[in-house]
Amino acid sequence: MHSPYSTWIGREQTQSDVLTPALLDRFRATIDSVDVGDTAPQGIHWCLCLPEAPTAGLGEDGHPLRGGFLPPIELPRRMWASSKVHFHAPINVGASVERRSTIASVEEKQGGSGTLIFVTIDHQTLVGGALAVSEVQTLVYRDAPTDKVVAPKNEGADISNWAWKRSLTPSQSLLFRFSALTFNTHRIHYDAPYAQGVEGYPALVVHGPLTATLLLDLAARNLGTNQLTTFEFRGMAPAFVGDALHLVGNQDGNHLTLSALGGDGRVVMSAKASV
Repeated sequence: MHSPYSTWIGREQTQSDVLTPALLDRFRATIDSVDVGDTAPQGIHWCLCLPEAPTAGLGEDGHPLRGGFLPPIELPRRMWASSKVHFHAPINVGASVERRSTIASVEEKQGGSGTLIFVTIDHQTLVGGALAVSEVQTLVYRDAPTDKVVAPKNEGADISNWAWKRSLTPSQSLLFRFSALTFNTHRIHYDAPYAQGVEGYPALVVHGPLTATLLLDLAARNLGTNQLTTFEFRGMAPAFVGDALHLVGNQDGNHLTLSALGGDGRVVMSAKASV
C-alpha cells in the first residue's frame, strides 16, 4: 500500500560522536561484560550518535515529538522491530565516529491489530571516513492496543537444546543504565505507572537493542570479541523487568542461531549471525 509519508524516502541525517574511555567503561559495566582492552565490543554503535531532541521537544511517551528526520506518523506506538547489521571494522577508544542515516522506505500495511507503518532506515557508521558498521533498521508504528498485556509466568523455559546459555533477570537498574547510555527517554523503560496504566504492560519493558546487545555479548563470551561479521535480529515479544531472560545460542560452522527467551519460554527475540 502506498504511504502518504513516501516523500520522506531519501531524507538524510548525519551525526558525529567520539568513543570516549568513559563511555566504553559504562557500556561494559551496564551489561556486566567480561571484555577488556581499548577495542569496543560489538553493539557499541547503538550508544553513539544519539538523539539530540531537547527536553521541551519530547512527547507524552518520552519520545521526541513526531517530525524532523523521521516522518510525522500519527500512530501512537513506535517500536524498533528488527535490524540487519554488518560489522566491517572494530571501533577503538578515541575514535571519531560519523553516522549517516537515510530513510530507505515507508510502507503501510493492514494487520490483525490495525494499521501498521514500517519505516526502514539505512545507517552507516564510519570511523575516520572508513565504514565500520552498516545497519538496516526497521521501525514499526501501530495503534495503541485495546487489551492489556498479560504478565508471563516466570517458569517453564526449556533451554536444554542450546549449547550457549546465560540467564538473568532484568532489573530496573539495568534498564535505567541502558536508557542513560542510549539517551532513550521512552517512558515504558523507566516509568512503571505509565508503562502499566497507559500502555498496558504488566511491568517495565526491556529495550529491544538491550536484548540485542546481550545476545552480541553472549556471542563474544563464547567466541571472543569482535568475531561476528553479520547479525540480524527481530523482536518477537516484549521482555519485562522481573521476568527471567534466557540468552541462548548454537553454532554450526560459521553460522550462529541466537535467541532470547522469556521465563515462560516465549521467544522474545530471534537472531542469526555469521563469523
